[in-house]
This record gives sequence, C-alpha cells and structure tokens, in this order.
Amino acid sequence: MGLLHGAVVYEVDFPSVARQKAALIKRTKELSALVGDAGGEELGVVAFSGEDYKLLGVDLSELSELERALEGAGLDSETPTLFIAEVVLTYMENSRSDALIQWAADRFPRACFVLYEQVQPRDPFGRVMQRHFSQRRSALRSLAQYPDCGAQHRRFSEKGWTECSVMDMNEFFTRCTPQEERQRVQALEPFDEYEEWHLKCSHYFVLAASKGMEPSWTPLLPSLAVDGDGPVRTAGTVTATACVLPSQTGLRRYGHRSVLIEPNVILTTGGFGEEDGQHCRMRQFNVLIKHAGCWKAGCVKTEHSGEIWDGRLYHTVSRLSNTLALVTGGRTSPSGAGLGMLWLKFPECCSDPEDFTVELVGVQRASEPAARRWRHSATEVVFQGEKYLFVYGGRSAVEPALGDWCFLHAGALSCAVVPVEGPAPEGRHSHSACGWNGGVLIAGGLGAAERPLGSVLFLRALERGFRWQTVETRPPLIPRYSHTAHVHDGKLLLVGGVWFRSSSVPGVTVIDLLTGLCLDYAIDVEHLEWPLMLHNHSSVFLPNEEELLLVGGGGNCFSFGTHLNAEPVVLSLSGILASG
Repeated sequence: MGLLHGAVVYEVDFPSVARQKAALIKRTKELSALVGDAGGEELGVVAFSGEDYKLLGVDLSELSELERALEGAGLDSETPTLFIAEVVLTYMENSRSDALIQWAADRFPRACFVLYEQVQPRDPFGRVMQRHFSQRRSALRSLAQYPDCGAQHRRFSEKGWTECSVMDMNEFFTRCTPQEERQRVQALEPFDEYEEWHLKCSHYFVLAASKGMEPSWTPLLPSLAVDGDGPVRTAGTVTATACVLPSQTGLRRYGHRSVLIEPNVILTTGGFGEEDGQHCRMRQFNVLIKHAGCWKAGCVKTEHSGEIWDGRLYHTVSRLSNTLALVTGGRTSPSGAGLGMLWLKFPECCSDPEDFTVELVGVQRASEPAARRWRHSATEVVFQGEKYLFVYGGRSAVEPALGDWCFLHAGALSCAVVPVEGPAPEGRHSHSACGWNGGVLIAGGLGAAERPLGSVLFLRALERGFRWQTVETRPPLIPRYSHTAHVHDGKLLLVGGVWFRSSSVPGVTVIDLLTGLCLDYAIDVEHLEWPLMLHNHSSVFLPNEEELLLVGGGGNCFSFGTHLNAEPVVLSLSGILASG
C-alpha cells in the first residue's frame, strides 16, 4: 500500500445510490476482494463496510447527519484527511455546498480538499455544456456564482482553507501529467477531435486546498500556471449577423472547405454535418450565390468521370482557374487517410444555385506525398514562371504533426524540388496559410506536443527559391489553431480557432504585416440565437464589402454531443480594418 498503508476510504452518496453500489460490490468477486468484504448485513447509513472502505448513504447537504454518520463509521477528525469531490458540489445549492466546504475546514484541523468540476459557462462551448446537463435535469448550480478558476480560489480561501491552487484541465494535463503518461494516453486509439478535447478541458478545473499541513500541501504550484493566462486585452468588437437562408442548405457542417470560385459564388465541399436529417460525412456539395445583396444557397449537381466524392474531411480546395479547382488530401477517419487528389470542374459563370454542376475528375498522381495528409494547407505560389501549390504541414495516420512541405506543380501535379533556405519551422497541423507578396504566411497551428503554437512565419520568395523567416508581432500572438486566415491591404486577419486562454474565446485578430502590431477583437454575438462555434469552420473574405462570411463550424464532442452552427454568419470588418 505504500503511503496509503492504514488509510481508510469513506465514500458518501445518496442512500439509494449507496445501496446499489453496495449490492454491486457484494456480487462482484473482484470488488469484494479489493475492499475486503466483512460479510453480514449493514445497518443504518452504512451501506457497506470493508477493512479499509466504508460506503455511507447520506445526503451531503445535511451536515449534522453527515457528521454523525462519519463518526459512527469510525472517522477520526484529528487524523489528516483528504476530501475528494468529483463533480459533486456543483449539483448542490450554493449555500449548502459552501457550508460543506466551511464545515470541512472547521471540523478537520489537518485536511486537504481536491475539487474537480465545470467552469466557464458563458462562452459558446459553456452554453452547449450547460444545455446538455439541463436536458438531463442535472443543472450545474455553482456556475453562476463561481464561473471561473479565480472565483473558486476565492471561495475556498474565504471558507477557511489557508492554501489553495487551481488550474484548468488543459494545464493540468500538459504541466502535471508525466510525459510518458501523456504519450500512453495519446497512443491508445486513433484520435482527431483535438478541438473538442481542448475545449472540454478548458471547461473543467482541478483545485487543491489544504490547512494545517506541515509542510504545506500545494500540488498545483502557481509557477506551473500557463504563461500570461489572464484576460485578453481587446481593441474593440466585431458584430456577428446571421445570414438567414430560406431553407436547410447543407451548410451545417464542420471540417469542410469553402472557396470563392468567382465573385459572389462560394463552393463548399466535404466535412461532417447534417444531411437528410442525419449526422454523417457530407457527400453533397453546396453553392452560395449572392444576387441583389442577398445570398441564395443550393445543393450542387455532380457529374462523375469514374470518381465519386468520398466524404472526406480536413482537405484543401485550391481554385487554379476560372473553371478548375484541385482537392488535396483529407481523411474519412483518423486511420482512413491517403485519399489522393481530385479535380473539380465547374461552369465559368452561374447565377442560379439550383443550376450549378460540378464534375469530379480523378488524378493519376494521387499517391504524391501532398495527398497523404489532412489538416494541412495548400497555397498558390509562382516560381520561375510556373504555378505551384505549396502544400505544408498537416498530420497523417503515422505522424501527429508533419513539418515537411511539397511544391506541387499545378499542371503536372508532381512535387518539384525548389530551394528553401532558413531553419525549418516546427511541425504543425490545423494552422492557417495565406499568399502574400509572392510567398506564404503561416500562422499558429497545433504542434506535435498537442499545444497551440503562436508563431507567424513567412516563406519569402527569392529569385532562386524561398526562405523561411519569422514575423515578429507585438504583443506576441496568442497561440491558437483551427482558425482561418486572410490577407487584406497589408494586414493578416486570423478568425476564430481554439486557444488555451480559458477566460475568453478567439475572435478576430488583425496583424499589421509592416509594423507587427497585433490587435485582438472580440465577436459580439448578441444578435445570434445560438452559440457560435468558431473552430472547424470556413471563412471567405469579400474585399469589396470588407466582410467575412463564416460558413459552418462546430464539432462532435464525445461528452456533450454534436453542435453545428445553425446559419452562415457575416462579420463586417470595415471599422477594424480602418482603425487597425
């Protein structure tokens, strides 16, 4: 038993639940052997009594009854005691849970308290989380009064606990979990739901409090807190307005790609979403056409030249001419990659979304390295008069974060050798990439250690090739991934994404590429009737209107279900582009 030799565990639950647990222990040989079943019938509040395990059926909100039950079961309050509450207090009325915290501090002179539960109820993911528990009639009662880690820290400090430390689960997993254990967990099964994993971890915290312990017990050291994990200073807000379409259009999806194939015509392909009333990998294409100031949507008719759409996610679509776009990479599942490349042929001009046809044409060189990845980027560049797609990063079924690149010739669709100088950037996926001044701007991404990156890199065009260089920003860019990006008038626009700043969510970041000035703007969602999830989305910049059209976004959370943005959203950027 080591350090736990002589320790006794007292588990407290509602009487009806305690009886069910006791029955399960008694009929399970392994559990009975583990806790040392003493045999016989248990009486009163003691549902089960083993050698070093006692199961009590008591309502935690009834403190006098709880104290009598613990004393009757043999608990000595003078003995150092550890309290563990795993998503328990949040279901109680705040006055009663506060009283329990105070009682534990007053009654036990040498004690520690570990608390694990939810936090951050007001952002989009927090609203989805709360809705999930409300639908199950298990409202999270503590969140209104204690919405963040700071409030929970003050709560315990004011209730008699002399030492207290707290961090969200992103920081706990990254900083307090040994690297070997992290690697073991990450290798258990194919996994690609990074956004939902990190969002859920930012909405749960672990708190450790103590009193009377010598030496003092602070396992979550303040020095381990995330660098700069304070409030994000914003330069203003951008208003989000729903683009209400007349009917269900198949745009409720994520992991897709939307591309402007001509002014006011947007083609959306792939992803996972809602089709014919079911959640599935999307096989229908969608087109948005703006006419007389209004967007109209329709499902695209597809023609097949021996090829069918395979329902891929996290691919790229690059428009290479007025009638041609190239699909590169993507996956159907985390183990189903290597999907190759496809040509999409479409009409040069179309004004009716109901009369839009795309032809799928296979590519002979579909096995090129550029095609065996997903969550990558593909950006058009020109070298020695020839057009290429610079395919960079991503991940594969083998490598969690690729750091290689390929200059894919736009005509031959083969990788060419193009000289690149400078140190190679850290491998990444779910980054953004934009063409600028003949080169490529790479921003953010998720690294191999599964931490967001805050670097902005520029692949600068030279006469003899290209060179990697770093774009310095002030203040430094907050690390993020799963965002989108655009360049307009010498400014890099980063839209949405996921970061580890649990106090807020990414909005629109504007980086002046000449001065390096980096300004964050929050998105005002007051006029939206649903939570706006700005990850796994697509965005199209409309330069004449200085607007961003956000298409899709959301994800499939393994705990709280699937959330898909209900409608496309318009962000007007004219104000911030003028001031940024």
